[in-house]
Amino acid sequence: MTDVTAVVERLRRTTDGIVGEADLIERLGSGRPLRIKFGVDCTAPDLHLGHAVNLWMMRHLQDLGHKVVFLLGDLTTRIGDPTGRSETRPVLTPAEIEANAAAFLTQLSLVLRTDPEVFEVRRNSEWYGSMDTATLLGLFSQVTHGQLMARDMFRTRIAEGREIALHELIYPVLQGYDSFAMSSDLTIVGTDQLFNEQLGRHFQQRLGSSPQVVITSTITPGLDGGPKQSKSLNNYVALTDTPRDKFGKLMSLPDSLVETYARVYTELPLGIVAALGEAAIQGGPPARDAKLRLASAVVTRYHGAGAARTQLDAFTATFSKREAPTDIPEVTFDAPSATVLELLQAARPDESNSGLRRLISQGAVLVGGAKKTDPEEKLELIDGTILRSGRRTWHRIRTTG
Repeated sequence: MTDVTAVVERLRRTTDGIVGEADLIERLGSGRPLRIKFGVDCTAPDLHLGHAVNLWMMRHLQDLGHKVVFLLGDLTTRIGDPTGRSETRPVLTPAEIEANAAAFLTQLSLVLRTDPEVFEVRRNSEWYGSMDTATLLGLFSQVTHGQLMARDMFRTRIAEGREIALHELIYPVLQGYDSFAMSSDLTIVGTDQLFNEQLGRHFQQRLGSSPQVVITSTITPGLDGGPKQSKSLNNYVALTDTPRDKFGKLMSLPDSLVETYARVYTELPLGIVAALGEAAIQGGPPARDAKLRLASAVVTRYHGAGAARTQLDAFTATFSKREAPTDIPEVTFDAPSATVLELLQAARPDESNSGLRRLISQGAVLVGGAKKTDPEEKLELIDGTILRSGRRTWHRIRTTG
């Protein structure tokens, strides 16, 4: 029989709050497999370690026999979740929605089990696509204007004189009803989704079902110590990052965040987590070693102990012995020469020219071991030359001539 106390304590390690904790304990002790709601809008997924906090809690419950019901919000995606947005979100085409849904499933499988016994896929168009107007209006009648206006982001838009489209106001209602339609027992979300999932409990109670338990998960600062991990801020570790990129990014973490990251993003015993935190605040070699342990634990979780050992050895050789890594990406040039800026544009195409020029001016760019500080300097290209930009980004130059 499952030790309910142990399960709840394990969840609590990465939990901010539990709405309906008594219900959770009762349901876990009942022996009945729970239906765990995991709903997403089908926007382009770029899942990172922060998202995976929820996924690992779900994975633990899957391993105990509970089922994750992955809800693709194919209909609500056409409306757009207003959470955290100051402007109305553009509407996606059906083809874009389907492509994003497939990409979500690929990334989720990096953590979640997808065998039918513990994983089910639903779409909310299953119930909204055939719902008549009278029924839909009946749902709207069960939520008041005051309930919706209690949401801080709506109040903020009004205070700033920004418009709120009617379809954005009804989005939380639709997300809430999803919980009733799919018989959700439990959902694990970020705190920004608590309002919507509380509406789920509201509808379930109004319509004669037991209200779902809502767990809100721990949110950490990004790699730079600032706001939470975000692609736009480039302060995140993506689930699809290579072992080398995961390891390197975590080694750039501020010392003050080592303990938090170790607690939230690894399965290291809490005693070791505390020891890593104490070592990190000392700075110098103890902090470096603590980050090496953290990075190894994260890479082990996603890629296995062998990959972590390889990256630890490579990092030590690269940054302690000043050697270039062996498994670096290549960038190919047709022309016999290029400016320093052109080299960086080819090697780092997703970054702005201003950001690349800043790297050069900071002395962070080396070509063949020689520091380059003039973005317009013309260089003769030699096949196999190493380009280094920043502390942990390397490329090998290839020429076709």
